[in-house]
Amino acid sequence: MSGFILFVHFFVCIFMIIVILLQAGKGADIGATFGGASQSVFGPRGAATFLSKITTGAAVIFLFTSIYLANLSKQRSTSSVIQGMPLPLKAPTAESAPLESQTESKKAETKENKIEMTPEMKAAAQKAKMLESKPK
Repeated sequence: MSGFILFVHFFVCIFMIIVILLQAGKGADIGATFGGASQSVFGPRGAATFLSKITTGAAVIFLFTSIYLANLSKQRSTSSVIQGMPLPLKAPTAESAPLESQTESKKAETKENKIEMTPEMKAAAQKAKMLESKPK
């Protein structure tokens, strides 16, 4: 059923575009567009009334199919795309940024609490010390 409504929706959309483009602007008739007299195709005001009725009917069908398809889409998906995503962390502000004295005390605490290093970590630390000690 939804496939048929979707087909009708697309067809009405294309049809409505064509009908709107066929309508003449102010002071011009569709009969004059094709090279004939303005009264030869639909009469003096027949073209505007006929095309405006077709446009109104197509717009009503387009509206109902749009509402139906939107409702159908809402019923199929009950969850949100962003549901279950973690909340973003707050960026540090000037008030919550650590002061230099606080960071130095934390460095001192880590020096006191010696962490046992693996042989790979020791080798990497020695390489870093050697690179720092090289003259530039």
